[in-house]
Amino acid sequence: MGTPIKTNRVYEEAYHKWYSQKIGRDFEMLVFGHSGIPVVLFPTSQGRYYENKDRGMIDVMSWFLENGKIKIYCPDSIDADSWYNKAAPAWVRAANHNLYDSLILEDVLGRAFYETGHDRAVMAGCSFGGYHAANFAFRHPDKVRAMLSMSGIFDMRMQLDGYYDDNVFYNNPVDYVPGNTDSNLWNMQIALGTAEWDICLGYNYEMAEILAKKHIPYWLDVEPGEKHDWTLWLKQFPKYLSLI
Repeated sequence: MGTPIKTNRVYEEAYHKWYSQKIGRDFEMLVFGHSGIPVVLFPTSQGRYYENKDRGMIDVMSWFLENGKIKIYCPDSIDADSWYNKAAPAWVRAANHNLYDSLILEDVLGRAFYETGHDRAVMAGCSFGGYHAANFAFRHPDKVRAMLSMSGIFDMRMQLDGYYDDNVFYNNPVDYVPGNTDSNLWNMQIALGTAEWDICLGYNYEMAEILAKKHIPYWLDVEPGEKHDWTLWLKQFPKYLSLI
């Protein structure tokens, strides 16, 4: 159920907590705004649903929220049970992420589409959240109108100790995007945000090359003099949203 926890002249905020059948436990999410295009904004690696709020990512979008242009959904992550769960066998890590994908598709987007009346969303995130945004968008392009990755990573093999199966393949964009022929990919707005000194710069060049070979439109935005940090992402997020 949802509990409104703040309403002011800038934007509305609501907290949601429910039991997810997908992961077998409670799941939490913050939602900002009253109407507009749904935007799913993922946290960074092992981040929580309140991270983007605490880091200022919601405040920089206040004009869009106040004017009903967008409604931002900030789901929790389960990275500690999936890609970052080194205590679990590699196949479990990949399988758990697959459950998370289903949760985002059915629970988060299901709610977002019902509340906003839209049938496609914007997927966004910084750092490891950029991976989540890209992987979901490329797996479900019929549900996504735009993908905004800021300093994202697109190859999960380093998290899996050499293990590989179908769950890995279909959650590893550098592997499955080259063979993906869904026509919706060519209609999606794609921003690959990164920076001159970004530790993820190479991953973004690699993904840009994959998209270029398929003639899928994209924007590779390399910010000069910046690094992998919130100061970069706080500038990029409103810039990208303003173009949608």
